[in-house]
Amino acid sequence: MKVPKARKLKSGTWFIQLRLDGESIPVTGRTETECTNAANLIKAEYLNGLRVKIPKSAKNTTLLEACESYIERNKASLSPATVRSYKSYCSRRFKDYQNKKLPQIDWQQLINDELGEVSEKYVKNIWAFIRPAAEAAGYPVPHVKLAKVPQNELSFLQPDEILKFCEAAKGRSYEIGLLLELHGLRLSEVKGLTWDHVDLDRDLITVHGAMVRGPAGNVMKKTNKTESSTRAVPIMIPQLHDALAAVPKKLRTGLVVTQGTNTLLDDAKRTCRRAGVTETGNHGLRRSFASLCYDRGINERQLMSWGGWEDFQTMHKIYIKLAAVSELEAQEKVKSFFQKSETAAQNAN
Repeated sequence: MKVPKARKLKSGTWFIQLRLDGESIPVTGRTETECTNAANLIKAEYLNGLRVKIPKSAKNTTLLEACESYIERNKASLSPATVRSYKSYCSRRFKDYQNKKLPQIDWQQLINDELGEVSEKYVKNIWAFIRPAAEAAGYPVPHVKLAKVPQNELSFLQPDEILKFCEAAKGRSYEIGLLLELHGLRLSEVKGLTWDHVDLDRDLITVHGAMVRGPAGNVMKKTNKTESSTRAVPIMIPQLHDALAAVPKKLRTGLVVTQGTNTLLDDAKRTCRRAGVTETGNHGLRRSFASLCYDRGINERQLMSWGGWEDFQTMHKIYIKLAAVSELEAQEKVKSFFQKSETAAQNAN
């Protein structure tokens, strides 16, 4: 049972098609030596009974079959939006590999091919789907190297920009939707909000449920993204209260906001341009709310409660962005300290 000689692929990766007891095992490496060593390790594990034997069913299962079976088996516990994404991957991605049987796939090459087509984050999402799908079919997927996802700077509005944004949205058909997002509601929560969860007498909104895009269109979820997402949010922008109160009582049934997802995204960016402020999208308005509260010194536990975040780490890492104005003020305080010290020293001389 000799290990075949490694060959170099066009991508630069070294490859060995190892066969053990009728099982075809693709082995890859960055160098010829690395690939050969990996193949020898697999062979040694097999000879010592440490390598799991792949079931016959997995050997004859294609990647597409494994993925579709995984969706069907788990769709009851997956969100409609997740099912929609998974089905989209099946119809649009890894087409050169869909009809290959699982043991025939060079998994690292699959990743490399996808990286040439879509972003690093998108590939990471794809891998988070196809790997458990293959493993659920009985095939132990080997380790692959994923490209690091770049951390893009997320846009949001500074406190003074928020006021300009609100003024630019006043009287517009989408005013309510955008102001709800400036209260920390997610887009799916805004679209799922119904009038029976709006209490204008107490200026209170109960966030309960969300509307997401499923395989066959919009789907109303009875539960939110996380347990802490179900919450009560006070109406803190007087303009939102006025806009909600202006809706005739006979029309206060069903959904509060009826605009589509793409329409709301366009409305948010259009309003930013009209106001002459930093252009941001729907989620940027949620970040703007968090940053405003942080900048105003709101207790973090209170902010978590209003925004529906589960933990401090998530809130800090993704949402809370210190306003640039506050950062400049902090810099000026430090500069002032040294300038005063220098002036005092000069006067003393």
